[in-house]
Amino acid sequence: MSDTSPDALCENADATDAKSGPELSIVLPTFNERENVPLVVEALRKCLEGVNWEVIVVDDNSPDGTAECAKTIGQVDPRVRVIRRIGRRGLSGACIEGMLASSAKYVAVMDADLQHDENLLPRMLQDLRSQDYDIVIASRHVEGGEVGNGLSAVREWGSNLANSLARRFLQVDLSDPMSGFFMLRRDAFEDLAPSLSAQGFKIMLDIVATAKGTLRIKELPFVFRERLHGDSKLDTLVTMDYLGLLLAKLFHDRLSIRFLMFSFVGATGVIVHLAVLKTLLATGLAQFSAAQLVATFVAMTSNFFLNNRLTYRDRRLKGSAWVRGLFTFYLVCSFGVLANVGVAELIYAQQPLWWLAGAAGALMGAVWNYVASKTLTWRQA
Repeated sequence: MSDTSPDALCENADATDAKSGPELSIVLPTFNERENVPLVVEALRKCLEGVNWEVIVVDDNSPDGTAECAKTIGQVDPRVRVIRRIGRRGLSGACIEGMLASSAKYVAVMDADLQHDENLLPRMLQDLRSQDYDIVIASRHVEGGEVGNGLSAVREWGSNLANSLARRFLQVDLSDPMSGFFMLRRDAFEDLAPSLSAQGFKIMLDIVATAKGTLRIKELPFVFRERLHGDSKLDTLVTMDYLGLLLAKLFHDRLSIRFLMFSFVGATGVIVHLAVLKTLLATGLAQFSAAQLVATFVAMTSNFFLNNRLTYRDRRLKGSAWVRGLFTFYLVCSFGVLANVGVAELIYAQQPLWWLAGAAGALMGAVWNYVASKTLTWRQA
């Protein structure tokens, strides 16, 4: 009588189906890439001839029909799989979901906008097959690599600055830690996956930083190409996501990237508050009490706008939800003020150190605002 236990079935599957499953999964995170997906798939067909591969398109519910386009391709080519994410946004999260959906021995991540040279994939695969490396990274900054025309001068400068910060603060010894084009052993990724952040845009940097020097790394040169269709997803807010990732790693992941972003936005709100208060008093437009009230509401509005654009960009509110969210944010922050003052007074009564009481009150207010707004204002659908 055959053994039908789950463990035995898994072992039998490993023995009988190893030759039929893909050796390589290429993860393509997409948002509004309908025109590019067919071109990428065709390019993969040409460059990976002789390789048992699949492509996993992870689409963040693109309004242009990217997921439907990829599914249409998948109907005639079963190597094309689609994960359509609803209510979730973000490049890192998409990459993680795609890699976790793979059963291949090796997984690669590349952009769907044709800026990454797919002809490098066979060489990456060859290096991993050698068992000498755990991850192979395409670099624009090793000999033979170039930024090319794919980045503007400003974005190139920002990329170089980000590289310097990663090497300095995270001790990541890479020539191009901002690269988003790489391939690694799936088992190595599986070990690190529980500690990775689903927020942000720099999944490769997160993987290498989380590994803390345990990965054997090889960098290969490539030339960053121009995008053919669509718009770049990298705006100036990505810089803040990146800084949040740096801070989270510096705190050994004890603080979430989202909380750090929320706290940074709160700090900008203090500046806005003081600027408005000073302007109203200096121009004589309002007495202190009225000026303080106006400044408070302007600062809260500024915080809401920035958090909606940055901290909760994957849950961004629009239309009537934006208006509802603004008023719930006002409510949350009002209670946050009470929490701030209450904790500060309690500590000051026990230990009359103004800076300690003030800092404790501010921290309590920030934690309350973060938890409450996450639950009420930007609650996940």
